[in-house]
Amino acid sequence: MKRTIRNVTVAKVIVECLKQEQIRHVFGVPGESYLPLLDAIYEEPSIEFISARHEGGASFMAEGYAKAARTCGVVLATRAVGAANLAIGVHTARQDSTPMVVFLGQVDSRFLGREGFQEVDLEAFFRPLAKWTVEIREAERVPELVQRAFRTAKTGRPGPVVVSLPEDVLWQTVPEAVMASTQVPKPAPRHEDVREVEAWLTRAKRPLVIAGGGVKWAGAEPLLRLWAETYSLPVMAAFRRHDVFPHDHPCYVGHLGLGAPEAVRETAEQADVVIALGTRLSEVTTQDYCVPSADQTLIHIDLDSDGFGKVRAPDVAIWADCREALSRLLTIAVRPSWQEWVAKRREQYEQTATLPEKPRNVYEAAMASFARHLPNNAVFTNDAGNFAGWLHTFFPFGEGHTYIGPTSGAMGYGMPAAIGAKLALPDRTVVSLSGDGGFMMTMQELETAVRYDIPIISVVFNNRMYGTIRMHQELRFPGRVIGTELGSVPFARLAECLNGLGFQVQTEQQFTEALCAALAAKRPTVIEVLADPDCLSVSTTMQELRARQSL
Repeated sequence: MKRTIRNVTVAKVIVECLKQEQIRHVFGVPGESYLPLLDAIYEEPSIEFISARHEGGASFMAEGYAKAARTCGVVLATRAVGAANLAIGVHTARQDSTPMVVFLGQVDSRFLGREGFQEVDLEAFFRPLAKWTVEIREAERVPELVQRAFRTAKTGRPGPVVVSLPEDVLWQTVPEAVMASTQVPKPAPRHEDVREVEAWLTRAKRPLVIAGGGVKWAGAEPLLRLWAETYSLPVMAAFRRHDVFPHDHPCYVGHLGLGAPEAVRETAEQADVVIALGTRLSEVTTQDYCVPSADQTLIHIDLDSDGFGKVRAPDVAIWADCREALSRLLTIAVRPSWQEWVAKRREQYEQTATLPEKPRNVYEAAMASFARHLPNNAVFTNDAGNFAGWLHTFFPFGEGHTYIGPTSGAMGYGMPAAIGAKLALPDRTVVSLSGDGGFMMTMQELETAVRYDIPIISVVFNNRMYGTIRMHQELRFPGRVIGTELGSVPFARLAECLNGLGFQVQTEQQFTEALCAALAAKRPTVIEVLADPDCLSVSTTMQELRARQSL
């Protein structure tokens, strides 16, 4: 649907573009370089501006919002200083294939190239990070280029687009602007492609599907489940795409993440035909580019044709939307002969995903409590860190669209992303998991949650160190500790100082009581979990590591 507006300011045109895209929330830190745009948002009741405490936090909120709402995230910031602060969110959106449009105020056009106040070449700065960058210097081109920004962010492999707006341009008037809704192409596989997949599966003895974010963005989880059930196909989740397939399903055989259990890696290595569905086959998903190997047949199905061959040349490359691909792959005539192998690999996976009996460590206790007390449709976000390994290993994701995590491994992501997710899904419980190192990087955004009354639950595993780096430090330079020890921070008390709720816990019972209280309170809450520094990862303690090194 098209509509035409006339004789409005550039700032107003941008807001009209946001409305055309049905954007309801934008995130940012106010800056004088884009005050006209802020004022235009003030005039538009359908759009709420969420003012964050730091541009990095704002960019994580927008990225988490985009994933939860399955729409385009929008974040605003000022010139070089604000732009540099939010660069981490742009990198995260790029590696996570998240559609996001970043509007950056820029110095007045007359001052460009003179090293004006807070000037930097924003196009050049963001070109290596973003999917596309553009600086708009003519008011008449604003409708065209802003709408192109949204189209580019959402089309093909989604990603972030950066739009630089010189301050003087925002004040100018556009004589006429045509607003048109973005139509995202959804290519379907050719008949020949479907028949080729059929032929390979007919010959297969141990096929495996690796399902990634493309399945989630297409909303194709139900079709994937139906396809797996129809042909008894085993499914693995790509790195941090846990909710792409229900974990209690007999066809689910594990997650290809950091520190994947040996049994899960064995399943991936034993497969003779690997169907990579909606995944770019990242370093982590491929276990350091080892899967699929040259001895395995690779069928790669994705919207991003540029990704074909980056890991290894596919035997079959299908450029298609995952929903369109799956709907056609349900027509293939294949009689599965691999059910016994799938059942065995499922059994091996179940052994790795079973929580130990009591007494449990505090991470295991938290996972058990989550499984018992959270609603089935609760949404998890997580920061970077080894603590996430317990979530990835033991939490039984059931319903789709319940997990949001950074494949980029960005610290500080979890809690701001939870704010964005809760705004997108206000009727769902949203829980973020962080370590003390990562949480401290964006903890100020808890005040944002309080100010806007966004009731998230933030679980902080406090072991007083950068735990993941400490583990690698101990592996490579045993006993030579530098930089990874942190001070004691009272996170629960700090939450109360910011007018949120705070609980400090150390046992399973205390954690369960705090979780239930947080669920009932419906206020921004921090549950600080006092964690044992000896517990480095799901499979390693400091004591065990040093014992092995002494042999």
